[in-house]
Amino acid sequence: MRPLRFVALGDSLTEGVGDPLGDAWRGWAALLAGGLGPAHAPAEFTNLAVSGAQTRDVLERQTPAALDLRPDVVSVVIGVNDTLRCTFDIHAVAARLDKVYAAFRAQGTLVLTACLPDPGTMLRLPGALARPLARRQQAVNTVVHALSERYGAVHLHAADGDWITDRSMWSADRLHPGERGHRQLALRFHALLAEAGLATGTAPAAEPEFPAPTRSASLLWLATAGTAWVMRRCTDLLPQLLTLAAAEVRHKAWGTSSRLDLSASHAVASALAALSAAEQADAA
Repeated sequence: MRPLRFVALGDSLTEGVGDPLGDAWRGWAALLAGGLGPAHAPAEFTNLAVSGAQTRDVLERQTPAALDLRPDVVSVVIGVNDTLRCTFDIHAVAARLDKVYAAFRAQGTLVLTACLPDPGTMLRLPGALARPLARRQQAVNTVVHALSERYGAVHLHAADGDWITDRSMWSADRLHPGERGHRQLALRFHALLAEAGLATGTAPAAEPEFPAPTRSASLLWLATAGTAWVMRRCTDLLPQLLTLAAAEVRHKAWGTSSRLDLSASHAVASALAALSAAEQADAA
């Protein structure tokens, strides 16, 4: 009998950014993989996650490669980068995730999913800038919740809780977990899989293996790689985000902010309804 096979899909979070190991990244998925099987039969692990990936990349590039590996367990943690793009469309996000989850369930693969905190809050942006991003991330999380239930995924609620506000969990950029945060994600996923009888190895340790980066090292990272990361996204998102922020300010002044929330809720409901209608059509 072959060892359990685990494949991770996603973006920089799953790639392991914030948890360096030598000249590479490790991250929560690798830490989780180490505890999925017993010492004499460790799980086979492949990480296909790529920094900057969106749901389109997961559907078109990562999923075909993962299906070829025929994993027993696949993690699909994605969506934050979609919210940081001017092309954000919750209907498209929902349709892509539905296809990804369906493809793996058709192959008998257990899917791991997670809802995530919104980037505006993590970056401590002003309210008018943070709220549009929060609304987008909430939309993605709602879709992930609904589809996780539909496809029997193991879902981790990572969008709230004490770990979000614990500074020691996060790296210098405030968007990616540090080693302690990655370990927290791995521990939580391990507990869910152990409860399902799929994680039979030792759970990852909660305490970091390496000392946290010094303040000077963190500042150096922010001034080099961190700044480049932010600039790549600001070039694409900033013009639209300013427009969205202006709408926030305007609706707040008029006392009609609830209309923006209602519009976002309607968009999510419409996206999920469209998937249900397509499923019924296929069944007929």
